[in-house]
Parts: sequence; structure tokens; C-alpha cells
Amino acid sequence: MQTVSPVKVVTAQEAVEDALPPRIQEALGQLVGAAKEGLLSLSVAVGLGVLSEMMAEEVEDVCGPKHKHDPDRTAYRHGIDDGTVTLGGRRVEIERPRMRTKDGDQEVPLRTYEHFADRDPLARVVLERMLAGVSTRRYRRTQEPVGEQVELKARSTSKSSVSRTFKERTKSALKALMSRSLADMRLAAMMIDGLELQGRMMIVALGITTDGVKVPLGLWEGDTENATVVTALLSDLVDRGLDPAQGMLFIIDGSKALRKAIRKVFGERAPVQRCVWHKERNIMDHLPEAARPAVKARLRRAWRETDYDRALEQLKRLAAELEREHPGAASSLREGMDETLTVIKLGIAGKLRRTLESTNPCESMIDTVRRTQRNVKRWRDGEMGLRWTAAGMLEAEKQFRKVIGYTQLPQLAIAIERQLTTLPQPDAVQTEEAVIVAAA
Repeated sequence: MQTVSPVKVVTAQEAVEDALPPRIQEALGQLVGAAKEGLLSLSVAVGLGVLSEMMAEEVEDVCGPKHKHDPDRTAYRHGIDDGTVTLGGRRVEIERPRMRTKDGDQEVPLRTYEHFADRDPLARVVLERMLAGVSTRRYRRTQEPVGEQVELKARSTSKSSVSRTFKERTKSALKALMSRSLADMRLAAMMIDGLELQGRMMIVALGITTDGVKVPLGLWEGDTENATVVTALLSDLVDRGLDPAQGMLFIIDGSKALRKAIRKVFGERAPVQRCVWHKERNIMDHLPEAARPAVKARLRRAWRETDYDRALEQLKRLAAELEREHPGAASSLREGMDETLTVIKLGIAGKLRRTLESTNPCESMIDTVRRTQRNVKRWRDGEMGLRWTAAGMLEAEKQFRKVIGYTQLPQLAIAIERQLTTLPQPDAVQTEEAVIVAAA
């Protein structure tokens, strides 16, 4: 009687592996291990394998097939060396092949490696995560899983390394913002406001082009929101190509320092709009709670007028009525009263008027800057404040949309030019300061 051997049952994986060379089986085993850690880890393992193959293919293209004599080749293989590539916000160690010229005088660059070894993607990831509120201590927790083996070789994830990378990136952001050419920029309006950082004041400028595009123009640092600091900022904008002769509307929060600096750099006739919401809050601060609703309603009624003279008359009448019982509120209302009506005088109405009667677009940018800075506990110096603020302004720019009512901006530009040409020229007898302003 013939004995029949029992049938060996194998899995599909074992059936495939039995037919594969040992080297392929080893590679598959590594991929299976990576797959157990997650799909992303598997993708990383495959990606690193592809990178290795790409580098090997480039070496073969330059040096020719391995172990084959080629009298026409221009370079030869020169072993391997340790290298690092950027991967998922970290630096990962790999082995890279080396090549040298045929005469042995110099190394031949490996283009594939140089591309993936670029540190800029790492710096970009660090900047985005830090501005999103990730601290240097928690940076490592936010990284995607790339597999245990890859993680063991990862670098540039320590607190100090992330801090250095972020500092370099924000320096670049500051340089990019402060070196922007403004020569070809046609602005319809400029908003200027201040951001306080633990005793230091950052003065920021936001431009609105005639197409309705919002553009961060620059910033300057000082101890307070004084005329010297604002003048330095505006002068820097002119040095970078902004034409001071082009008619534009300046929107400010009511600071006398801002008004003085605008007058000095852009001339006496530059139209200025005081933010009506800042003015309203200042007036309300001088009134008791019971009197505020009625005064607020009258202020807003005047600011909704379409006729400048009628609106100005309503504000003057309100100031006269407040004089006896609330002289502080009356004085606050009279200060720069006519400049709260500049958009009415220019004939701007509708949606654009609501946009330009306040500094809200600039305040929105500043809110983004504050949000990116919320984890900073101590401002070491002014340079740190400038770096963080510039990075926040450029981050806000990514989210900008055209201002509401932008289709009326050409009308605004024409109205400003018409006003500048119809206003009387300064007197012939001028002080030395007036001469300097006119020359500017």
C-alpha cells in the first residue's frame, strides 16, 4: 500500500515569497513591518527606497554601468557617505553615493540628493507650526508618524534646533517684507496702526491698491507710538519706491503722532480719515452709562449722512450740547471732528465707505499677528518683536481678500486727485519746516 504524504497548506504570502529571491523577500519584509505602523510609515519606507533607486540611477547615468570599463566616462564612483534629507518636518539620515571627476580633482554633485536635502521645506514646516501656536517643546509631538526605524535617525526636532530654524525663517520674513519694492504700486489708501508688545510699540502699515488688494507695506519699532517712529516708517516706504505725490487716503486711529508724521512725509494736503469707531469709543469713555446710548445714536446718524456740511453741523451741535455737563466728551468730539467725515467729503458711499471709515482691515491683520504671538511669554528685544510681527503680517496676507466695495476705488482715486488740485496752495511765506514738507 502506497503512503501519500500530507498536503502542505501555505498562505498566499508564503507562496509568493517562495518564488522570490532572498533580497526581494528582505525588502518586502521591511515594507510589511512599516505597514504595521501605519499607511504613512509604509509610504515613507517606499519613498526612501525610491530615493535610493533614483540616486543609484543618476550615478549610473554619469559613471556608466558598474564593473564595466568605459573609456569615455567623465566620472567614477567614489564610495558612499552619510547624508540627511528633509522628511515630515525632520532631518532623516540616509546613505548617499559619491562621485568624482575622472581626473579625481573634484566631487561631482548628486542632483537628486541636493534636491531632497534642501532645508527650506523643513524651515517652512517649522514656521507654519510655530505660527499656528505649537511651542518648541511640543514640536516633536505634532510630527507625522514615519516609522520607528526612520524616527531613530531623525534630527532637527529638539527645542533648540526648532528655535534656531524658526529664528532664521522669521529673519527671512522680516527681510522680505522690508525689502519689497513699492515703485510700481498704485495705492488708493493706507492704514496705519500700532501693536504693543510688553512696552514696545510696533507700528504697521497696510496698503490698499486701486484693485482692492490689501498689501502689508512695512513696520517699525519704538518705545511708543510717537511721530519720530511713524515718520521713519513712512520715509522707509518712500525710500522703497512709494510715490509720495500719488493721491491716497490715510486712515488712522486718531493719534496725533500719526497725523503729524503723515503731514511731514506726504504733505499738508494728504487726506486723512479718522477711524469713527476709535472716535466713538474715546467719546464714550468720557460719558456716564446712562448718557451713552443717546450720544452714540446721534454720532452714528451724523456719520451716515451723505452731505458733508450737514454731517459736520450735526456733530458741532452735539459737541455744543455736551459742553456743559460733559466737557471731556465735547473736547474729544471736537478733536479731529472734520477728519471723521473725510470719506463723506470725497463723495464715497456704500460698501467702500463702510470699509474706509475705520481701521478694521488693519485691525484684522493685527489680530492675526496677535494670534501667532499668543505663546510668546517674554519679548527679549526689539529685533524679536520685528521678526514675529513681520512673520504674522505675511501669514495674514495669505488669508487676505479684496476689500468690500473695491469696485469704487477708482472713483476714490479720482476724488482725491480732484481735491488735491482744487485745494489752495500753501502761502508763499513759509517756515523752514513747511519748505521741507513741500519738498518731501
